[in-house]
This record gives sequence, C-alpha cells and structure tokens, in this order.
Amino acid sequence: HLHGRRVLHPFTGRLLPIVCDDFVDVEFGTGAVKITPAHDPNDYEVGLRHGLEFVTIMDENGYLVNVPPPFLGMKRFDARRAVLEALKEKGHFKEVKDNPMVVPVCSRSKDVVEPLLKPQWYVRCDTMARGAAEAVRRGDLRIVPDFHLKTWFNWMDNIRDWCISRQLWWGHRIPAYFVTINDSSVPPGEDTDGKYWVSGRSEQEAKEKAANVFNVTPDKISLRQDEDVLDTWFSSGLFPFSIFGWPNPSEDLQVFYPGTLLETGHDILFFWVARMVMLGLKLTGKLPFREVYLHAVVRDAHGRKMSKSLGNVIDPLDVITGITLEGLHAQLLDSNLDAAEIERAKQGQKSDYPSGIPECGTDALRFALCAYTAQGRDINLDVNRILGYRHFCNKLWNATKFAIRGLGDGFQPQPSPQECLKPVFAGPDEAAIKTARNVLYTCLDAGLRLLSPFMPFVTEELFQRLPRRSPASDPPSICVTSYPTTEQYRWRNEGLDRIVDFMLSIVRAVRSLRADYNLTKTKTDCYLQCLDSDTVETVAQCSEYICTLSSSKQVLVLKPGQAPPPGCAVGIVSDRCIVHLLLKGLIDAEKEVSKLVGKKAELQKQILRLRERMDSPDYTAKVPPKVQETDAAKLKQSETELQKAEEAIENFKKMI
Repeated sequence: HLHGRRVLHPFTGRLLPIVCDDFVDVEFGTGAVKITPAHDPNDYEVGLRHGLEFVTIMDENGYLVNVPPPFLGMKRFDARRAVLEALKEKGHFKEVKDNPMVVPVCSRSKDVVEPLLKPQWYVRCDTMARGAAEAVRRGDLRIVPDFHLKTWFNWMDNIRDWCISRQLWWGHRIPAYFVTINDSSVPPGEDTDGKYWVSGRSEQEAKEKAANVFNVTPDKISLRQDEDVLDTWFSSGLFPFSIFGWPNPSEDLQVFYPGTLLETGHDILFFWVARMVMLGLKLTGKLPFREVYLHAVVRDAHGRKMSKSLGNVIDPLDVITGITLEGLHAQLLDSNLDAAEIERAKQGQKSDYPSGIPECGTDALRFALCAYTAQGRDINLDVNRILGYRHFCNKLWNATKFAIRGLGDGFQPQPSPQECLKPVFAGPDEAAIKTARNVLYTCLDAGLRLLSPFMPFVTEELFQRLPRRSPASDPPSICVTSYPTTEQYRWRNEGLDRIVDFMLSIVRAVRSLRADYNLTKTKTDCYLQCLDSDTVETVAQCSEYICTLSSSKQVLVLKPGQAPPPGCAVGIVSDRCIVHLLLKGLIDAEKEVSKLVGKKAELQKQILRLRERMDSPDYTAKVPPKVQETDAAKLKQSETELQKAEEAIENFKKMI
C-alpha cells in the first residue's frame, strides 16, 4: 500500500519517494531502507534505475552542506550524533541495533572513507571491447593458457565505460582544460558542465579550439587544466606503440610495432592486456601482439599475496645472495610503514625466516620459478624449495668434476656422436673405455645445453671446462650453442631404459634404508629378494653397479623361495623385488619393531580405504578405467608392503 507514495523528511521538509528495488533485502530490519544515491555506490545504481535526485550533503573536508540548520557546517561525525539526538527530541527515535558491516578505511590515513559524487573523465569502451573480443574469436589474437578465455570474454562482452581520472599528485595530467571567457555576452560555466571543457595536445591547441567553440578571439580565453591525472593503466595501455614515438611516424614504430608475444601475469589480463589491445586497435588499427602468455602470480609459501605490511615480500636479490633476519628487519625501517605495521611485518619475517634467507644463487631461483610454472597455477614460493635447487646445482657441479676426471687428460670427443655399441662388440676393452667416455661426454654436453636457459651461470662455467669436439669451430659460449634436438640423439633402447630405472629404484630403496638407520659410513650386506626368475636375471646384471651406488658391502641376489638372514631392515622396491639390509648388531631392534608396528597400522588403514572405495556400488560405472588400474596397483603394492612389514617385525623380534 506504500508503493509509489512519498514520505516527509523530518528535518528538511522534503518529500521522499518510496521506490521498490530488488537490491533491498526485505528480511533485514523492517524491510525498508533509506537511499543516499550521492553517497553510496549501490544506492547510486538504485538512483539511476528510479530517476532519483542525487543530493550531495558533504564537502571534501567532511563538513555538511545542502542541509538545514543546526546541521549545516557540522563535521560528519558530530552531525551523526546531533541527528540522533534531534530524532529523540521529535519523538521519532525507536531503538538502536548492532549491525555487522564493512566500513571502508583508508590504508594510509586510517580515516573512514566517504563516497562522494565527483565529475570524472571516462573512455567509452563498448566498440573497442567488441573489437578486442572478436580478435580472439577469429584467432588473430591467441591467449595461453586457454582457460583464461572465459575471463577475457566475460570482461569484453560485459564492459562498462572506463573511468580514467585519478586524484594523485603524480602521473600524466589529463589534457583537458576548463574554459573561462572574458566576455560579458557569454555566461560563466561550472566544472560539471561539459560544454565548458576542451581538450588538446597543448594549451595553445586547446585555446584555439575553445575560441572556435565559443566564437570569440583567443585572447578572451582563459584556461585551467584539470588537476586529475590519467589512470596508470591508460598510460600503460599506450606502451607498445608510444615507446616508439607514436603518434609521430618513425622507423622504430614501423619495424618493431606490432610485436609478437606478450608475457605477463594472469592477474592483469584485463587491467593491462585488454587495455593495450583496445587502444592498439583504436589508435593504430593493429593488434599490439599476436599471442599472450599468462604466467602464474608469485605468492608467499602460505599462498598469500606479497605485501610490505605483512612482511612476506621476497626480494629476489635476497634469495640470490642470502640475508639475515636482522637484515630483513632493517629493510622495513626504510619503508613507509607505520610503527604498528613494521612490528607486524617483523613478526611475519621472524615466523617465515627465523634464520634469515640462505644464499641460493641466481640459477637455483630461476630454475625454481620455472619448475613451479609447470603446476599451471599461482606459485606459493617456498625458499626451502629454492634451496633444494641450489643443492641440485652443487650436484651438477660435482657430477661434472667427476665426469671430467673420468674423461682423463687429453680426451678429445668424437667430431659427432656415433652409435657406439659396435666398437664394443668388435674390439677389446680399450674400445669399451673409449665408448664409455664418449657416452659420458655426450650426456654431459647435452645435459648442460638443456639446462642452460634455466641455469645460465653454472652451466656456462661448467661448459667452459669441457673439451670441445672441434676446438677451432665450436661456439665460444653455451648461450650460442645449438639446443639439443631429438634428431641429434636418437638412440633409444626402451628395454635398457627400464632396466636402468629398475636398478636406480633399488639403489634409492637401499639409500633410503641407510638414511633411516643413520648408516652414514657403515657398509653392510644387501640382499635382493626377487619373486621371479626374470627379475633375478635383471638384478644380477646390475648387482655390481647397485653395490657401488648404494655403498653396500656386497649385494647378494636371492632366488625365488630363498630367505634372507634374520635381522634385516626391509624396503619395498616393487611387487617383484624387496631389499633386505643386514642390520644385526648395528641398530636397536626394539625401536625398529615399534616403528614397523606404526607403519603396519598405517598400511592397514590405506588398504581399508582403498577396498571401501573399490567396493562401492557405483565404482565400476563412475571411476575412469585408468584410475581403476591405478587403484588396483596401489592396493597390490600396499598389501605387499604390509606382508613384508609383518615379516620384518618377526625378524626384528628374533634379534631382541
């Protein structure tokens, strides 16, 4: 019954229309709310929909305007208290209820932010956005990875006009001028009147334009340039062509624009990429690039965006050279944070880097970032992972030293890699040694070149220490050598690959057991229990290598049915091979039984979970066949491990 009616304002006497809008939650309070279109973004939208009057009641200093006494000229917070008291005096006050809400606060001044209507400069984007969207739909512009296409079209197809005004003390001043005419026949204008604004590349150009518009001589025109500056993204959107002298023609502009590939973070796909595309098409008639590669955003180890006030910003130079916790704290003192923010940031640094950041080096940092991107999502950068890649660099260094020592003095690699088995088959052992050296060299040379784009420094250093195939003609630096191709190295024996992988998995299992039992220098016997004759044959071929690489005293291959001696630790290589490491007299048997009992309980839980999953009624119908195969393999592996854990418990009990 109130729809379309009006209510009387208790202080101004103004009649206020009652409007109905879906924005209002009718379950909240009385279901009726006041609307202030000039002081709230959501209310502004409601005001537009219903043609409401936009009344501004606050100036830029927080004093009330366009209101009756006694509120006129009051400060905003004083006025709110005064209005409450005035409502009570008039008998209009009912009650006060707490209402949880978000109050916008300025991050710098900590003052409550009040929305105000201000005249701003806008760029109409509908036509430009259509062109940018169509360029992608036609395939003229490619966005990689393509799952970002949904975001692109969502923005382009639903674009709004772009506000390019910014009230900052720095930036490119908007080239717009307010016109004052020193002629009584022309009435003065107001800032909000678009008729009295002109634009120009210079003040003189703007003055001439104003003289033509108002039909007066230029000497009667006074101009005041707008204080606002352009949105940073507007200036950035001009980047691809403005750096080459646009709008003036130049050889650089002709040669280097447009480009081919843009690589940037996915979080600025709209802010920067879309603006470059729209402005490029509008102002030059050409796309600024043909392909956009969007990389992940680097966050801290907890997945938070990096922020100075949180103290979680990682400076790449600090990762490369290392820095103490005290050094990290000192950096905060040079920032513009207040005392409370500095203290919070210090606590964040102390929590994440209690011992500071260790020196990791450039190559480790580069390699870590590249390795993270394979995940296809944002990077939660953990310094410990980067440190792991520094250790990898050390291993690469030591491996190269070992290889160079193995190549011997005066080694000259063959001019081009050969199929190297025939000399071994046809000749004495000397040919085998020569073959091994050439294979070693070829693997090292190709490996360094493969790593070079990711680890340019350590690979260059090591490459310079290698002998050359053709000293007179080979490139002087790894960065200008050819990148390895499959055509160059097309030898592949998949059967041998499987054998080597199997051998290395045995070595890893032995090393893992040695680490578990802290056998850093002590060598002991290793028994490999094989469950079929083929595995026995395979392992027998590699037993000498396994012994050397696993630091074992000796490696003994057990045939099917043969049992290892009592007092061994057990490691599962696969369902075809189990490692038994002799520990009798070397470890605390009671402690090992306790550990194995815990492992047994965990395995039983895993098996129970897998069986419940696989026995569910819709498992066969809904789970993809490949996943079913994986589950079956996991179950078989877990059951084998459980059996061996139980056997190991019995073995250790015999040692107690």
